[in-house]
Amino acid sequence: MKLIVLTLLLSLNLFSAEYVYVTVGTDFVESPEKSHFGLEGIQTNNEVSLVKIKKSELVKLSAHMHETYKRCGGYVFHETEASALESLYADNERGLALNGLFMDYKIDMQASVTEMVKTVKEERIRETIKKLSSFRNRFYKSKHGVKSSLWIKEKWETMSSHRTDVTVEAFEHKAWPQPSIVMTVEGSELADEIVVIGGHADSISGWFGGNNIHAPGADDNASGIATITEIIKVMMDSEYTPKRTIKFMAYAAEEVGLRGSKEIANLSKKKSANVVGVMQLDMTNHKGTSLKDIVMMDDFTNKSQNEFIGQLIDEYVKVPWGYSKCGYGCSDHASWHNAGYPASIPFESTMEDINKKIHTKSDTIEQSGGHAEHAEKFARLGVAFLVELGK
Repeated sequence: MKLIVLTLLLSLNLFSAEYVYVTVGTDFVESPEKSHFGLEGIQTNNEVSLVKIKKSELVKLSAHMHETYKRCGGYVFHETEASALESLYADNERGLALNGLFMDYKIDMQASVTEMVKTVKEERIRETIKKLSSFRNRFYKSKHGVKSSLWIKEKWETMSSHRTDVTVEAFEHKAWPQPSIVMTVEGSELADEIVVIGGHADSISGWFGGNNIHAPGADDNASGIATITEIIKVMMDSEYTPKRTIKFMAYAAEEVGLRGSKEIANLSKKKSANVVGVMQLDMTNHKGTSLKDIVMMDDFTNKSQNEFIGQLIDEYVKVPWGYSKCGYGCSDHASWHNAGYPASIPFESTMEDINKKIHTKSDTIEQSGGHAEHAEKFARLGVAFLVELGK
């Protein structure tokens, strides 16, 4: 066991005394156990706090945030104090990203959407979840993480091989081997306006021995990637051509601070990319809340776009839905929100009812009854989102 821990620490370069910055839930910063982590430079803005922490404490922090607070990821990683401060006060300085109206959220594509959502297949989502969770893990620094992401790339390429307006590429990250995967469907009329539908491709189980540990990650987040894959399948089979450019993304390194999506979102900001809407699909197959099928997180998200997605649920999915709160940047939507783009995350449950099996070897499809019926609802919603926003 000591050898496994030593190997992981070396692979993460954690013996360095270098400090990094993370944003994390204020409830943790206000708790007594914070004293065990040697935090420095604490600043707080409402329910999110910025802290300076040694790299060597990140693994322990991740474990603590999951075990004590049942949070996926648990913190957002920042390379510099400046980027951390920008994230901390993003809602204060960029209220537009939180509440602003980026689009005319008019629902008028009923004919197209209604026919397309009829072709969503639960069994295809189920089989993709099974395939992705069959990899030993999808850890961002392991060979399995690389292979699983390249499998996603090949799958998306195969489904779109008949389309000349589609490209699929591996977005390489310098700091770790697992690539993010990006599929681009070029818009026919408004190609410079971009709609993003994404989810994270990596998985984690426990916090030591990440390169070789068994981490099926069926719900977190094979379910989200399988849901996105089904949205792509429906789009490709229907021959639907959007006016706006659609980008589907499978992000690397979400479980260690949203690092893959943050790199992509910040690059988009640097290039002044006109991203008009972002939907994050992270965990879609565990129905944890009895009275709500889909739950919108109302922090680190765009209020107007959230309301639009609620209307899409009522119009096309017809299931009960509501709101909850992350209390911190709980998934890749926060990377886009912090970069100033309108982002939303329709989630499988409230945070209080989150799947307790995530980040363990027990995160298998059997925990969801061996089927993907809950994820099927999110696939229908994703189809509606891309058509109504991509028109």
